[in-house]
Amino acid sequence: MSSSLFTRAAGASVSALALALGAPAALAQEALPTIDVGAAATPNPAAAPGAAGPLPAVSSQSSPDVVDNPRPGAHPDVTASSEREYSEKQVTQRIYSQPGEALEIVPGLIVAQHSGVGKANQYFLRGFALDHGYDIGITLDGMNVNQPSHVHSNGYADTNMLIPELLSGVDVRKGPYFADEGVFSSVGAVHMQYVDSLRDGLIIASGGSFAWGRTVMAKSWGVGEGELLMALEGNIYNGPWERPDEERKINGVARWSAGTEDNGYAITGMAYSNHYFATDQIPNHLVWLGLMSRWGTQDPTDGGNASRYSLSARWSETTKEQWSRVEAYFIHNDTNLYDNFTYQLSNPVTAGGLGDQTHQFDHRNQIGMKAQHGWNYNLASFPTETRVGTDNLFDFIHNGNGDSSQRIQYDQIADNYIKEYIQALWTDTTLKWTPWMRSTAGFRLDYVHGSVNSEANPIAAQGWLNGTPFYLGSYNNGELGRFFTSPKFGTVFGPFYNTEFFLNYGEGLRAEDMRAATNHFATDGTQYTYIPNVQLLTKTRGAEGGFRAKLFDGFETDLSLFWQHMDAEQEFNADSATSVYGRPGRRYGFEWTTKYDPVSWLHFDSEVTGTHARFQGFDTIQAATLASYLSGGPGSDGGLWPMGLRGLSPGNFLSLAPVWVATAGLEIGEKTGWFSGLQYRYFGARPLTEDGQISSPATGTVNARLGYRFDNGWKVQLDGFNITNSRSDMIDYQANMFGKQDFLLFPRYAGGSAYGISGRVFKPIDPPAVRITLSGPIAWGEATPITSKN
Repeated sequence: MSSSLFTRAAGASVSALALALGAPAALAQEALPTIDVGAAATPNPAAAPGAAGPLPAVSSQSSPDVVDNPRPGAHPDVTASSEREYSEKQVTQRIYSQPGEALEIVPGLIVAQHSGVGKANQYFLRGFALDHGYDIGITLDGMNVNQPSHVHSNGYADTNMLIPELLSGVDVRKGPYFADEGVFSSVGAVHMQYVDSLRDGLIIASGGSFAWGRTVMAKSWGVGEGELLMALEGNIYNGPWERPDEERKINGVARWSAGTEDNGYAITGMAYSNHYFATDQIPNHLVWLGLMSRWGTQDPTDGGNASRYSLSARWSETTKEQWSRVEAYFIHNDTNLYDNFTYQLSNPVTAGGLGDQTHQFDHRNQIGMKAQHGWNYNLASFPTETRVGTDNLFDFIHNGNGDSSQRIQYDQIADNYIKEYIQALWTDTTLKWTPWMRSTAGFRLDYVHGSVNSEANPIAAQGWLNGTPFYLGSYNNGELGRFFTSPKFGTVFGPFYNTEFFLNYGEGLRAEDMRAATNHFATDGTQYTYIPNVQLLTKTRGAEGGFRAKLFDGFETDLSLFWQHMDAEQEFNADSATSVYGRPGRRYGFEWTTKYDPVSWLHFDSEVTGTHARFQGFDTIQAATLASYLSGGPGSDGGLWPMGLRGLSPGNFLSLAPVWVATAGLEIGEKTGWFSGLQYRYFGARPLTEDGQISSPATGTVNARLGYRFDNGWKVQLDGFNITNSRSDMIDYQANMFGKQDFLLFPRYAGGSAYGISGRVFKPIDPPAVRITLSGPIAWGEATPITSKN
């Protein structure tokens, strides 16, 4: 009987894709229960997709049946043990140095930076090195932050425009178990939402070590029948580097809204600009030999600039039987990056070269639209909820790259016009079998289509200056489209003695860079060899089981056991704009979080994630590469043989995959008076090559906070970063390079090496630093709404 009903429920979900966005009024409603067991956070006052928690009830004149749904367009209850929802207070109580690091409130997520404060961070989660946003979907106010087929990294997600103090909520998901999560969300998803109203206002003034300065002003007023929110942020920073970052950032938000998040509408504009220099990762062996400072740089002109301008709108309505939500947006993004990761390897000054700096640019317009509709009804007397939705993203891209020196590009390697369309239909149905068991079945259909057109100038083609030009013309042009289907399943049991149990399985997808799926020749400026295309869409499968428990008053603990398989671990090379075929990869591990509030003035939380990550099969290509290198013998590879041997052997380690990640935090203080906090962060050792011959050290840091809250809402706080003076690394990589100081070791090197010196490169953790911040409400402006005249 149960199997038949579950089949009928799944059929209802799939059939809903063909129905009009509505439901028969005669269907009875029985809302699914909200079980606040082991909740990881305070309910959000404004829910993004997948959020939880009640919204403040307000009156609406649109319909007498309009009500406030606890979770508009989403399930009232979490469907996986790793789902989380956080409030602005929980985010800003953490001690972080840059806005992107606020995302580390996500258990197991590491956010690191290797190349300046204006570049997108590197992300690590559950044994995945997610590059700059490969498989972690990030949204802000419903707008995708990830940029498909970005010149530097597919899924490039720059969160430097985030103003954490404006957040109303952050909603977190992990794994491919959710029908409303698609491209870039196969490992995790982070949905952030800004507030609609800030009547008391907010002003922040902060200053500190290494020329840190930051100001924020934000306030809302009643205008017409709605609310006008305005916010402005300015930020400067040099950092501890010999070549200061000289960051200059300005950031603004303007929003007019009416109603609430689940019954209302809003129009939002955002503008962001950031200019900076960057101290990239440096060779460990040169620091170890004392030939350069750990705060030094190989190229003092590295850095770049980024800007983002957006206009978005949302509309939502909730009645007793159903709800709807529509979000639409336009984004213009500009990125310019000047990087030098191999230093003097390809174009050494000893051979008349200008060094290995490259310029990458990416200019794009994005148009997006998301819509969903849901309704509650009874299916054979069982309370049931069905949702249907669509996701659409259209990118119009102009990107490319070339060699440069001191930020002057002197040739052209690639110049592409790319169109990429990502569209999806999805649905899921949740059926409550008993008061202690509910099941969810979902289905998602994705379609990814794109085209690449090269506009490279043959006169400026790389190599023309040295007499070996190679002009690809239209050989790398192409057009491709693929469909992809993904089933999703989940079951929740409980509560039993204040404990809920979760089981989930799902399939998802990874979309490769459109250039990698259509290119026929590598465009790295050296070999221009023929390459096979990689598949555009790659399947991933995942499963998770766990529990969330409130064992006694004030103590909550959650445990998730996860497994995820990727059919192919493609590796994208930004310099050549291609992806290299990768073997299948598999990860499994656990995630354990704990929160304890024994009294009102004391809070403790901790999290530990352990992951086993490995390739599957044998790497025959790497074995052939090793054999070829060994056959060269002394004098080969530009005279640097065998310095490129380390890390060249085949193996099964997934590069950069962290094994252990842990955090612990302690907060002391009431709503007013003195308060303090300590926060520990551990980023475990990682293999940097598949053979494990080169690995990173572990990183551990402690941050601290001391402050005072006044009765009038103002507070002053002193934040200390890396207070134990850890000399560990922020991030590490393996690289084949040749630094400027390496000429002291190999004075006759004049280029011609493909492997250079293989070793570890790193960016160090910032030394101890302090910042003092004063913040509080803004006392100026209209005290009462500016209402329209009738």
